[in-house]
Amino acid sequence: MAKARAITGLDAQAPVGMNARLIAKERLAELYQWEWAVDDADNARGLHDMRIAAKRLRYTFEVFEDVLPAGGRAVVGELTQLQDELGELHDSDVMIALLQMRLSDAQSDTAAGGAGAKLFSFNGKALVSADMAAYLLDPGASPTAEQRRGLGEFLGQQEELRGRRYSAFRQHWRQLQERDFRGEVLDILG
Repeated sequence: MAKARAITGLDAQAPVGMNARLIAKERLAELYQWEWAVDDADNARGLHDMRIAAKRLRYTFEVFEDVLPAGGRAVVGELTQLQDELGELHDSDVMIALLQMRLSDAQSDTAAGGAGAKLFSFNGKALVSADMAAYLLDPGASPTAEQRRGLGEFLGQQEELRGRRYSAFRQHWRQLQERDFRGEVLDILG
C-alpha cells in the first residue's frame, strides 16, 4: 500500500480551515497520482493504492467537515462511491487469486516450503484465517475432479464479475474527469 505523503506548509498558528485545505489538496494530488492505473485493468496494486488514496481524501473531508465548505459533502459522496467500486474490484482480485491457487498444482510446493502464510497476507495483515490458509495449502485436500470443475466455473464467474466491476469503476472515473472533478474539488477548497 502506498504510504501517505507528508504534509508540508502547515502552520500551527493558522486557522484549522486553512490547514485542512492544505491537507485536502495534498490528498487530492495523491489520488490523482494513481490515475495512470485506471486504464490498466490488470494493475490490481495500482487500483488498490488508488482506493487507499480516495479513502484518505474522503476521511480528510469528513474529519474537517466543520471547517471546510459545505460543497465538500458532495465530494465525500463521490469518493465513497469510488472507494466502494475499487474495494469490490479488490475483493474480486483476492477471490480470483484464491481460486487460481486452489486450482493450481503449485500449492503443495508452497505449503512444503513454509511460505504459505505470506501468500495470504498483505502488508502483514491476514487476508484469510489461518485455518483457511492451511486448508488452501494442504496438498492432502486437493479438490476432486468434480470440485475442480465447479471451482473452474466459479472462477470464470468471478472473472466476469471483476470485468463488470472494473467497467463500472472506469466509467464512473471517466464521468468524473469529463466534469473536471479535480477542478471542482480545488474550487471548493478555494
